[in-house]
Amino acid sequence: MTSNLICPACETTYEAGPNEPWRCQCGRALEFTERPHPEGDPLPLSQLDTSDGLWTFFEFLPIEPHVTFHEGFTPLVDDTEWNAQFKLEYVFPTGSFKDRGATTTLSRAVELGVDRIIEDSSGNAGAAIATYAARAGLEADIYVPADVKQSKLMTIQRADARPVRIEGSRQDVTDACIEAVESGDGWYASHAWNPAFYAGTMTFAFEVAAQRDWTVPDAVVLPVGHGTLLLGAYRGFSLLNEAGIVDEMPRLFGAQAAGHAPIVEAVGGDPTGEEDDHDETDIADGIQIELPARKNQLIEAITETDGDAIALGDDPIEAALDRLHRNGFYVEPTSAVAPAALQQFREDGTLAEDDDVVVPLTGSGLKTL
Repeated sequence: MTSNLICPACETTYEAGPNEPWRCQCGRALEFTERPHPEGDPLPLSQLDTSDGLWTFFEFLPIEPHVTFHEGFTPLVDDTEWNAQFKLEYVFPTGSFKDRGATTTLSRAVELGVDRIIEDSSGNAGAAIATYAARAGLEADIYVPADVKQSKLMTIQRADARPVRIEGSRQDVTDACIEAVESGDGWYASHAWNPAFYAGTMTFAFEVAAQRDWTVPDAVVLPVGHGTLLLGAYRGFSLLNEAGIVDEMPRLFGAQAAGHAPIVEAVGGDPTGEEDDHDETDIADGIQIELPARKNQLIEAITETDGDAIALGDDPIEAALDRLHRNGFYVEPTSAVAPAALQQFREDGTLAEDDDVVVPLTGSGLKTL
């Protein structure tokens, strides 16, 4: 049965359908009424059939797999130089972790009988949503910044989606997209607002636990713009605890770009990175979000797990990017923000050198072309 939506603030319930709202009338983001999880002990990874990718964890998902490339189960690689495990999210079909949310979001769209979707993105989410919309046979309009990377723009166009380029800030792109949604131009397949997207990103946590013999790390350090992967990880690890599969939560740490760091500011840090003599940075274009749609939930995820957030400027990000490339991890600049943050957290003692840490590498270096 297709799950309805509910507002966690005012508890208003909305019936599932192609005309369902994209947020509550009170302004809050909506959630699924169903939070399924399996009973009993999980199989060890060696006995788990992972041929369906992230949909291996269908028992946790309130959505049926209608649109999929069997994506997921990205490699978890030990790296002695960084003393961490990197999860290679950049090997997804469209080159970023956003495919996790695209497969579940477009599957939800098919369940609802949607004809046309609309999304706004700095590039990666738009490329993923456009690609999965093509797979589903749905029309798609993708609102993007006027200066979007050519490689990401081409991915959208080649999937036969219509890119709508908007001058101004990343928030201007979102505002233009929401205006189109409110005008009835299509179903909002938003990676920031739509709960279906987070159903996909929480599979990151399931995979990490399965790949570690159903244990969780001490900490996970993630890049944060709208925070779709951090919040997904929080929800995934929380569900694993509720199901009795694991009995602890990792500490969650957010990494933001200096000058674009509202979560850092909210948890009491320096959003400009000035404490490290760094100016505002534009190198990490994938996380330049001033108004995260689920800001309060992100703050809760960080504070409830005894985590933290930090803003970084160009120098540490570029140094981390070069170091990653020299070690064979060909990622885009935004992917270097979390490893750079890991280094800083260890230098300031927030994380110990021997802490067991997982860091996702979120986007392919091929997308910088």
